[in-house]
Amino acid sequence: MKKNSFIEGTIIATACIVIVKILGMLYVIPFYAIVGSQGAALYAYAYNIYGLFLEVATAGIPNAVSKIINEYNTLGRQEAKIRAFQIGKKLLGFIAVFAFIILFVFAPQVAQIIIGDMTGGNTVEDVTFVIRCVSFALLIFPFLSVSRGFFQGHNIISVSSVSQVIEQVARVTVIIFGSYIAIKWLHLDITTGVGVAVFGAFIGGLFAFFYVYDKLRKNKKELCLDQKFEVRDSVTNKELIKKIIKYAVPIVIVSIAFTIYNNVDMILILRTMDYLGMDASEVEFIATGISTWAPKISIVVTSVALGLSASLIPNMVEAFTLKKYDDVNHKFNQSMQIILFISLPMCIGISFLSSAIWTVFYDYSAIGTNILAVAIFAPLFSNLYTVANNTLQSMNKFKMVYISSVTGIVLNAILDVPFMLLFDLIGIHAYWGATVATIIGFSATVIIAMIYLKKAYHFDYADTKRVLGKIIVPLLTMIVVVILMKLFIPIDYDSRLACVVYIAVIAVVGALTYFIVSHKMGLMDEILGSNYLEKLKNKLSRNKKEV
Repeated sequence: MKKNSFIEGTIIATACIVIVKILGMLYVIPFYAIVGSQGAALYAYAYNIYGLFLEVATAGIPNAVSKIINEYNTLGRQEAKIRAFQIGKKLLGFIAVFAFIILFVFAPQVAQIIIGDMTGGNTVEDVTFVIRCVSFALLIFPFLSVSRGFFQGHNIISVSSVSQVIEQVARVTVIIFGSYIAIKWLHLDITTGVGVAVFGAFIGGLFAFFYVYDKLRKNKKELCLDQKFEVRDSVTNKELIKKIIKYAVPIVIVSIAFTIYNNVDMILILRTMDYLGMDASEVEFIATGISTWAPKISIVVTSVALGLSASLIPNMVEAFTLKKYDDVNHKFNQSMQIILFISLPMCIGISFLSSAIWTVFYDYSAIGTNILAVAIFAPLFSNLYTVANNTLQSMNKFKMVYISSVTGIVLNAILDVPFMLLFDLIGIHAYWGATVATIIGFSATVIIAMIYLKKAYHFDYADTKRVLGKIIVPLLTMIVVVILMKLFIPIDYDSRLACVVYIAVIAVVGALTYFIVSHKMGLMDEILGSNYLEKLKNKLSRNKKEV
């Protein structure tokens, strides 16, 4: 199978993730219409807590296995590489079953923690049911994740990326058609419909697992899976387990910490908005809007970092293993530049079009519009955090991973409620305080990581600063064009089709303006590399001729 270069792997992974995220965005429109705001809140409760237990079930082992495989592949230790993969699968099998049992059995207690004493919305019994429905996905995803990590460790990004598309297509199909059949055809209650929808996570994972398993089976020889090694590498199983745990622990601690905080954040918003005197339905709308429904729209922004991560970790591990610190520095800067170049204009564009975008997905809402207009910027800082965190992990700087991440989480948690109360006091939307606290937390994490890398490995950020300075020109040009178009193009919030046309026209013209100005300034060549862009142009021209 073909290995992918850093940029090529990034583009493949990002393209597939964008497809996955677009599907994740679009299904929300019919699903929200089927289950309504109360059903949507129920869905959000189940998925948020499932995300926490999924972090526990995978326990960072897939990323650890990916890292070890890349490391041993670079050093030519094929036998140890295969043993690490097998051990990783066994460890995950035990953890996955344990996590499933805990979530399924203690679902009522978890539901009580989420709902609290709030009345007038979903009940503890409703939340318990949907949590138990989604818990089955924990039995399949750990095995799927470690298999994806195996391919990524070989710099084969395409298999993992395509499997995510397959998973999402299957999941979305179950969510839409399952909930529609349950509620509209069989006339079952909303809770049952949402339960069917969240069970789609298990079905999606199953389809993706079959695809990845088939790829493993067909490429056994190339991946050394069927090879009988006469000589065992000088690495014991005990050492491999220690190494997997050593690499996995920082990942799982940070991931779980952030997932816990996301759930705590939702609970804090629920309690604070309730304290400020809002009714239960409005409180649920705001809390789930910030924690789930605005992020559903902003996932296209986060897909840039996810695509980078798939290619960044194995490439950085390889460079660090060979002590090519200049190459690690270059990839770090290149990753930051790609995020700023792509994510920043996307965030600004979505913020400007927030009212129309929210209307298309969930019907017009002044509160929803205000949530999205500010919340869309959190993924930008989350993307930067992802790159900084992955870089530290790739270089085995786990202590700094803890320090930077925990500092960000604690700062976020400390500022959350005070900011919401302060914003309400001075007449600003209180729920904006939660987003601002999140942005400050992510920013602190990134700054700490960058300061450490500069001191310890003499990282130089001059290229990134220069690129950021250049980005301002096409960015301001795009903003002026978008503002002018918004002034002259009318919009009808009663028509979703009119909103779609409105968004499409402004987004296309704004994006073209941004990329044309960027191209004229040579920004795209500077960030992606002129050689790769030329190679891509030649490949596209050849494909056109063949067609």
